[in-house]
Amino acid sequence: MSVTFGILAEHNDKRVALVPKNVEKLVGLGAKVLTENAAGQNAGFSDEMYQQAGATCIAEAEVIAKADILLSIYPPVRERLAGFPAGKILVSQFRPYFDKEVVSFLQAHKLQAFSLDMIPRSTLAQRMDVLSSMASIAGYQAVLAAAQLLPRFFPMMITAAGSIKPAKVLIIGAGVAGLQAIATAKRLGAIVEAFDVRAAAKEEVQSLGARFVEVAGAQDDADAGGYAVEQTEEFKKKQAALIQEHARQADVVITTAQIRGRKAPVLVEAETVGQMRPGSVIIDLAASTGGNCALTQDEKTIVHEGVTILGHSDLAKEMPQNASELFSNNLFNLLELLIKEGELFIDENNEIVSSTLITK
Repeated sequence: MSVTFGILAEHNDKRVALVPKNVEKLVGLGAKVLTENAAGQNAGFSDEMYQQAGATCIAEAEVIAKADILLSIYPPVRERLAGFPAGKILVSQFRPYFDKEVVSFLQAHKLQAFSLDMIPRSTLAQRMDVLSSMASIAGYQAVLAAAQLLPRFFPMMITAAGSIKPAKVLIIGAGVAGLQAIATAKRLGAIVEAFDVRAAAKEEVQSLGARFVEVAGAQDDADAGGYAVEQTEEFKKKQAALIQEHARQADVVITTAQIRGRKAPVLVEAETVGQMRPGSVIIDLAASTGGNCALTQDEKTIVHEGVTILGHSDLAKEMPQNASELFSNNLFNLLELLIKEGELFIDENNEIVSSTLITK
């Protein structure tokens, strides 16, 4: 009997987990696909497009009742999950590193779950890495948001009325989001500096034309899955002093530094914000885990002594169509591992499958 996938609509998010072209691929593998009515509408994918791809569009309750595997970008709220039939398989982002109770909750309600944010940061798993895909979009969006909020030009401008100096942009954290932010800020004509504790980031930063702000003595962990690692107290003091110095001189600071399973490190102190030039902007992409700026408030834009601080950890959802397409490609590549001749096949000997399977 062929496996049936169900696509759930997101709440407070315009994206959709699976787009029609990937629905068509799943159907080609022998699977059936049910889609909640209007699930992709806000991302530019109509019910008609899903139907043409081979899906059946029905009400949410029917999708939940009839599908073997339910797909979403973020899981439904606990109250909704508690009413799901036992034995359902969920594929979503459960964030077990941060939500310490989610595994026990799912087990208590006999729900089997694959968590997309647990995809290994390995070469083999790159095609399924939703965190990297969404981080790339977030880095791009962070620069665009900063450009809109900044009351100054990004590029140098030479006009009959006078010359304008280019904006100075400091990127803290040169992972996927940081590197995309560097590239975008450079395209807009800004002078860009970047900081990261990982030695491997230096060459990538410089290849994009930015200056690498380096603090000697960093502990580098090549096995940290692309995340930063905890540093010594001595290093933290050196790091703090250098970052504050460069942040005070910046027009825009974009922070992306996170440590998996831990509160985000505070890298821009409140005192530093007060010393920045009025009109300057801070975009904090680590807001949901506490923020890299001491004054960040998650999902809010505040102004402190003339400096605008935007706390937003999920800027990818501000570009719903392309974000949905990339997320969907990543998700389909994972689902391929779970289908064999149209039927469900969970191979726990596969590292990617076993890493994402958080409840059985």
